Amino acid sequence: MKFICDGLTLSEAVMKVSKACAVRTTAPVMECIKISTLQDEITLLATDGELSIQKSVKAEILESGEICIPGKLFADFLSKLTDEEVCISTAEKGMAISYRDSGTSMQTIRAEEFPEINLEIGENYFVMKQGVLKKIIAQTTFCCAQDDARPVLKGCLMEFGDHLETVALDGYRLALCNAGIISKSGEKSIICPARTLSEIAKTLTEDEKEITLYTQGGMLMVKSDGMVIVSRLYQGEFIRKENVIPSSFSTYVTFRRDELIASVERAAILIRGDKNNLITLEIDAASVTVSSVSEFGKVAESVSAQTEGVELKISMNAKFLLDSLRALEEEEIVISFNGAISPFILQNKQKKENLYLILPVRNAS
Repeated sequence: MKFICDGLTLSEAVMKVSKACAVRTTAPVMECIKISTLQDEITLLATDGELSIQKSVKAEILESGEICIPGKLFADFLSKLTDEEVCISTAEKGMAISYRDSGTSMQTIRAEEFPEINLEIGENYFVMKQGVLKKIIAQTTFCCAQDDARPVLKGCLMEFGDHLETVALDGYRLALCNAGIISKSGEKSIICPARTLSEIAKTLTEDEKEITLYTQGGMLMVKSDGMVIVSRLYQGEFIRKENVIPSSFSTYVTFRRDELIASVERAAILIRGDKNNLITLEIDAASVTVSSVSEFGKVAESVSAQTEGVELKISMNAKFLLDSLRALEEEEIVISFNGAISPFILQNKQKKENLYLILPVRNAS
């Protein structure tokens, strides 16, 4: 195999594909990017068994062939050659990278050892605007679990009906977001890994352009911006949102979103690094006080709000509150409570399609 390609073009493509390379695996080929030549382009493919990413770029093909090269190493090296034209060639002992009057060699693995990836996925499809999908991904994935205790919670439940409803939760907070779809081949629920959705979002650059998601046999495929992303879907029972989200509340507080964000950010500074990262809202008929206490000092400031219902004092994780506030969009938001130890929800004041639920924290003080 031998080809010549612009260094910047190749580097950008390799960097994107390398996101699917496995880390800390007993199978070295899973840490590799497979490079294959076509008529006037090369195809880069990587997989870790759950997520696969393929991208093709234009190149001058001098000799056809295919090979596997360690992905992260290849990506890091090419990132230093973005101003060069590079020539990639293979020999018996590996791969040679030539640029200017210099050259580097890297060890390779035979392409035959790379696993087969099924790109023929298309039994069901869902069509959306790119901007809509990108937005709903940003509004939900931050609530997905990070650990492996319950793998299914590392993904988002996506239910396609007349619209798309997406749910994410990690045991301490929940996101529920709705978005419009253009067309579909049938109603279907899937649980898509948050990591996959994040990689898809990075390819969505034209908000008004349509994007199609294909599913089949527990797999998802998306084609966008010259890339193909294939992912396994999680299987299992997802927590039912109806069992988590309260149906009524005893206290409703309307805030100006930017003002509350600024106040919580200031209160969070003194508790930075604390295990529970706690701030407290003290709500009475006339005002709301945002406070935090640590060994470094105390913050207590009044925030303008309109309160309806029972007075209360409630503590919560500052980061969880800020994440949800930043995901909302309207100038005014409503937080609904059911006492100091029950879950509370945040929503836009006008458009109620999306909500965020947070579990409070018992505060000994």
